[in-house]
Amino acid sequence: MTKVDIISGFLGAGKTTFIKQLIDQVFTGEKLVLIENEFGEIGIDGGFLKDAGIEITEMNSGCICCTLVGDFSKALKKVIEEYQPDRVIIEPSGVGKLSDVAKAVEDVKEDADIEITGRITVVDGKKAKMYMKNFGEFFKDQVEHASVIVISRTQMMNDEKVEDCVHMLREENDKAAIISTPWEQLGKEAIVRALEHGSELEDLLEHHHERHHHHGQEECCGHEHHEEDHCHEHHHGQEECCGHEHHEEDHCHEHHHGQEECCAHGHHGHHHHADEIFTSWGKETAHKYTEEELDYLVKALSETEAYGTILRSKGIVPMADGSWKQFDLVPEEYEVRDGQADYTGRVCVIGTDLKEEELLKLFHV
Repeated sequence: MTKVDIISGFLGAGKTTFIKQLIDQVFTGEKLVLIENEFGEIGIDGGFLKDAGIEITEMNSGCICCTLVGDFSKALKKVIEEYQPDRVIIEPSGVGKLSDVAKAVEDVKEDADIEITGRITVVDGKKAKMYMKNFGEFFKDQVEHASVIVISRTQMMNDEKVEDCVHMLREENDKAAIISTPWEQLGKEAIVRALEHGSELEDLLEHHHERHHHHGQEECCGHEHHEEDHCHEHHHGQEECCGHEHHEEDHCHEHHHGQEECCAHGHHGHHHHADEIFTSWGKETAHKYTEEELDYLVKALSETEAYGTILRSKGIVPMADGSWKQFDLVPEEYEVRDGQADYTGRVCVIGTDLKEEELLKLFHV
């Protein structure tokens, strides 16, 4: 029996950091495989986690739902057959729906001896309210279907803010274990207790999932599963997904400045796929950046809306002095750190209403 843990979380919530902590502290000695399902053309985190001896299958393009019912299931079966791991950790895209991922894993049960032992959602405590308001359909799904909710960045919040965040999450999910203690204060035992509490909820969550899941699951994006290949064939460059062209999004976001609301209806009662709402832009770049250039671009992306509504950006780039830097940002926050040389620079931006021509100029590509 292979255990499967799904670790979801909205863009930039800290999923990768939490996975690394689980690998280092909790799952030591187990034979592990990590499957990533990136939304975007360029995977940045792959190299970082390979250092931990983890095998990674990166699926970087294609409609989220088609990836899940097609490539994803094949990838999961393949890693179980080839590696026979004790545990598989699945890190879905930040804009993937936890309910869709869980359904895809359940479907593999017929062909593989697996069991979901945890549906973990990492929530950025500082941005939870804003994401719930603006991207409710995606954010809510991840919270609602979790057996364990891990709140990140609580060390940067006062007690009242942490309590407010827990209260908001409890309104969506009153059964999950919620970890609100800062991660660095948690020992192995505390995390294990929370995960065990979560695994006890799995049967209950499966019933909940069956009642609430979007009916008509036999189809994906209007295509039956055996037709999914042509769903990917027209997807090059991600201009279009499953019949929805990205420029159709624009009217959805015209009033989105200040992030009051997305799509005017907050997604209530609607079932969207990530490619209808979010756009991913990724490029390779050989440009050597000065410290000033890099500082300017991370500030411009995280602190202004000049390039669209940026939800996440990350990259690894060569510097003019011969070093390499990695950057990672979410709204109003960014981090730049030393990186290892790669075959070329790579950058990825995810958001809504992206101004691609301006991004090309900003990154000198």
